[in-house]
Amino acid sequence: MKRRNFFKTGAKGALAASLLPLTGSIAAQNLETGESKLIHFNQPDGDRKTDPKRRKTLNVDVVVIGAGMAGISAAVSAARNGSKVILVQDRPVLGGNASSEMRVTVNGVQGLKNKHKIERETGIIEETLIENWYYNPQASYHVWDHVLYNFVVREKNLTLLLNTSAMDVAMDGNTIKNVVCWQTTTETLFTLNADMFVDCSGDGLIAASAGAEFRMGREGKAEFNESFAPDEPDGWVMGDCIMMITKDMGKPVPFYPPEYAIPFDGEKAETTGHRKIKQVKEGFWWVEVGSDVDIIGERDEIRHKLMAYFYGVWDYIKNSGKHPEADNVVLDWIGSIPGRRESRRFMGDFILTQNDMLGLRHFEDAIAFGGWSLDEHNPGGIEDLNQPASFFHSRFDNIYEVPFRCLYSKNISNLLFAGRNVSVSHMALSSTRIIGTCSMMGQAAGTAAAMCSQKGVNPRDLYQNHINELQEQLLRDDSYFPNRPANDANDKAKKASLIFASSTLSGDVKNLLDGVSRDEVDKIHHWKSDGLNAELQLEWEKTQNLTSVEMKFDTNLQRKINMHKQPKKHETQPMEIPKELVKNLIVEARLKGSWVQVGKVDNNLARLVKVKFDEINTTAIRVKFKNTYGEPNIKMFEIRCY
Repeated sequence: MKRRNFFKTGAKGALAASLLPLTGSIAAQNLETGESKLIHFNQPDGDRKTDPKRRKTLNVDVVVIGAGMAGISAAVSAARNGSKVILVQDRPVLGGNASSEMRVTVNGVQGLKNKHKIERETGIIEETLIENWYYNPQASYHVWDHVLYNFVVREKNLTLLLNTSAMDVAMDGNTIKNVVCWQTTTETLFTLNADMFVDCSGDGLIAASAGAEFRMGREGKAEFNESFAPDEPDGWVMGDCIMMITKDMGKPVPFYPPEYAIPFDGEKAETTGHRKIKQVKEGFWWVEVGSDVDIIGERDEIRHKLMAYFYGVWDYIKNSGKHPEADNVVLDWIGSIPGRRESRRFMGDFILTQNDMLGLRHFEDAIAFGGWSLDEHNPGGIEDLNQPASFFHSRFDNIYEVPFRCLYSKNISNLLFAGRNVSVSHMALSSTRIIGTCSMMGQAAGTAAAMCSQKGVNPRDLYQNHINELQEQLLRDDSYFPNRPANDANDKAKKASLIFASSTLSGDVKNLLDGVSRDEVDKIHHWKSDGLNAELQLEWEKTQNLTSVEMKFDTNLQRKINMHKQPKKHETQPMEIPKELVKNLIVEARLKGSWVQVGKVDNNLARLVKVKFDEINTTAIRVKFKNTYGEPNIKMFEIRCY
């Protein structure tokens, strides 16, 4: 299309969709002839003046505030489960702390004191990480932003509002009626009406404005009998930090600090070992400033301090003479927006504590898991060099469970939350705040919000009367939590009279029906074929009506697949789609005595594969696995039929 024709067509389309402002005195224009048209704002129109503000009211089932990884997981899961969803993000990019603006690694459970050591999160968070290596093998944080954007906007039930701040909330008693948002790029005021609201914004302005009960600071030892808590409660919260990335210029390059830089006592820091400079490629997470008053209200002051402290650290590295390895190294990117660890924690019907986690307490309403160490940062941050940057109080023997009661407000009827603002103690937050864990909670909160909207119940009712249904849906959608096998009564694979495979190298094909979608410590739940081009078959004695076959494959959950700022960290993990993942497959059904192809997947990018087709009546399903992304055998953990 020629450029002139494009703009003609584009302008007509925008007018037809009411996307161009029509306020004010507008002269008629013939777009084909190019006749002049002017839009006059705030000119007298009778006895009034026109209003340049744009106002829109949108009605959906679920509104999610905040599009960090928890918010993305919440919005996508709610949309996939049939709800109309709006996702509100106050930045131009998605990902929150994990975005290119802050570049915090999407870490998850690691450092466990068992043979697995790593127990990677599955579900939506894993989907994003695998797709990142497909679209972004160069490990660019800017491309990662767009991988997340694609991941969100392709959901047909989801509307994304970027550059949009949730400002206020309207209440009806203890129920949120709507949220008012301002989109800076379009000068539009949005009123968002919904049945359910999920605050994944971290600081939780909307939840707090609604009157949701919250805490800030540290509980004392006496309240929950937490051994690592301070003797007395106080207002301290873990601090914000900024990150940086460098590059090697191949020759010595000087560094001149800005005037506002705060000198860093590197000799003291390195002598004590509390902030030892081990590398100069990326970091430093310990350039941190917290607060014991109001970390939200002090954010701009903290941002300035962080930049000043960071430049002081870099000045020491470059100009003290103690780090000659940095002579050729220059700063390539420095964050301007602090990444935040802690502020408000909203109270639910249950508060998860240090002892629940270390004791691996089982919850009947478990919806997620965690296992990052109790990583509580030093009160004072970089302003207190006499203490370590983080205490790393304790690692975990195994993963712990997170109950659903931590994800909804105890006093606001239609409010859920996910991320670092959930109902946990300060000590528990030192582990649950990690992005992988937050994302799993986000998927649970989004799924729950969709169910609440569809059933016309609040989250507490869902917990009391429908928790099994919530757990089953999460397990079906590739979430996981220990001590709770899936047992979906609607899954017809479990009713098969026979299941067999063309070959078996390890595990047992019957494991695919045991309800556990990963190998646990010393417990095998997989089937692995002997070679590629393997086949799997299910038989029923009676005819089954089917519309889908769902499978979960191997992606090696005991290995990291994160994207890191420092290239050296990629040396110990793949920068590609997991080699174990099945790439191509065909699903066949026996119809009137003959095998007929009903579904096909090429270039698969997900551990969970759902093959959907028009309803059939059959007594047998056969899956033909062609190959993987590199492994010589097919390995999977589950098959379901619906």
